[in-house]
Amino acid sequence: MGLALGAGAGLISPLAASALNNGNATGLSKEMMNSLAVKGGKANRITLLHTADIHAQLLTHDEFFIENGKPVYKKRGGFATLKTMVNELRLQNPENTLVIDGGDCFQGGGVAALTEGKAIIPLMNNIGYDLMLPGNWEVVYGKEMMMKDMFAYHGPKVCANMFHKTNDAFNGDLIFPPYFIKYFAGIKIGFIGYNDPLTPKRQSPAYSDGIQFTQPEINVTKYIKLLREYERCDMVFLLTHMGLAQQVGLANSDFVKGVDYIIGADTHERIRTPIEGKHAKVTESGAFGSFVAKFDIVVEDGVIKDHTYQLLDVDPEQYKEDEEMKALVKSAREPFRQELDRVIGKTKTPLVRYYVIETPMDNFITDAIMWKYQPDIALSNGFRFCPPLVPDSKTGVADITMDFLWSMLPVDSEAKQGVITGKQLWDWMEKELQNAFAKDPTKRFGGWVVRFSGMEVNFTIGNEVGKRVNSIKVKGKSVDFTERYTFVACEREGDPDTTICRVEEVSEPTRLGSTLHKVVQEYLAKVSPISPKLEGRATATDAPNTLLTQLMGVGYEFR
Repeated sequence: MGLALGAGAGLISPLAASALNNGNATGLSKEMMNSLAVKGGKANRITLLHTADIHAQLLTHDEFFIENGKPVYKKRGGFATLKTMVNELRLQNPENTLVIDGGDCFQGGGVAALTEGKAIIPLMNNIGYDLMLPGNWEVVYGKEMMMKDMFAYHGPKVCANMFHKTNDAFNGDLIFPPYFIKYFAGIKIGFIGYNDPLTPKRQSPAYSDGIQFTQPEINVTKYIKLLREYERCDMVFLLTHMGLAQQVGLANSDFVKGVDYIIGADTHERIRTPIEGKHAKVTESGAFGSFVAKFDIVVEDGVIKDHTYQLLDVDPEQYKEDEEMKALVKSAREPFRQELDRVIGKTKTPLVRYYVIETPMDNFITDAIMWKYQPDIALSNGFRFCPPLVPDSKTGVADITMDFLWSMLPVDSEAKQGVITGKQLWDWMEKELQNAFAKDPTKRFGGWVVRFSGMEVNFTIGNEVGKRVNSIKVKGKSVDFTERYTFVACEREGDPDTTICRVEEVSEPTRLGSTLHKVVQEYLAKVSPISPKLEGRATATDAPNTLLTQLMGVGYEFR
């Protein structure tokens, strides 16, 4: 599938090696600078650039960091900045660079939602991606639209576990090719793609209608053998969109023996040093177009001598916006600009969704539901998408626009009410905690803890399944297993009528005739400016309320 390059492609000369050691900005890591093969000036270099979970964030935005234990916000991302950065990195090694996206690209912003992803495709094609993987949110507009959007990408697509489930000739066939091979700098590199097999449960079931997802162990060993033994690939990568816990689980599974790296996505983790599994190293490259992961592989006489990895910021102070991309983004937004830029409210505190256990952003959303319908409990899923919104240092507020509302809630679902007993509530909370913290990584849904208003929950992450919840209070009183409680959440297309927000066998299910976007707008019209913060609605005995990753105990720290 790949194209053989000239013998001198990507060659690192002694002069260039000298410049590296003098700190010249070539994009190589310190480890690569010290490589004997590089210093000798006889090596070729292969560069892989990886983005994922861009979630249709077209513009430069506020981004969240932890420095000295405290939140810090900086401007990052934007397609025009990202293109300049990718171009500059590509120019450092023009013949031997491969640019990869790991999925969840055309969901998560207003322009994407209002065009069913179509407006994002020309922007990605303009950057010039060489390889694409579908993510769990690529199904949001249905199978037919997913295929039209994905196949409109100029670069090859890869996914080995999404099959047609239809009544026609396609039934049982893979939707996308399972693997991709690139020959350059004298070696072959193979990529095998996997989307999250739990997608039909994580997303509204209707989104995945006509698609069958399988676990990687069904066929990954076959493809590894094919690439290693028959294609004679020198390196094999799994390109995955499964979440960090599942990806580390894969790296420790014997059936992936022969894989060098798992280039992961989904949980928006920022892996700055690859996590060492039993058989492979694992990386993730953050989210929202704020970061680019960069792999450098040194090859000498057809032999891999070294390989290093960095996570780089898409920093608008370092990379000037590309004018062509700016024009494309402006054109994509123009039909919707007036509506998307409409200010619907203001916030005096940062709207953030990075915390695993509780977030100010979802406290705001569930408070709006509670204000509108006054149930006992208001619920919001444990979403991760949406970059922060930070008040201006001079005015003390930030404008909440319709575009930002689309980023918070990219699917404008109808509000739905139901009635459950205290025992159902308790059992459901145990299931949700299992989804977030299952000790078996294949059972983790990838999302964070469910969000709520009107309720307080204390739990222990490290306890066994079914024994994590320590206490639940509803409106300040301990939950009564025999009491009936009303709750409001969003409708999920394809769920049974008696299932709301994954709560099953709900009594008196009632559609409320208003979407969550309308609810939020009405709420802001009455109470803006808002100032949501962490309140202890959800607390853990064995983790802080500022927990930033669901994967603990592997030496990884989100920052």
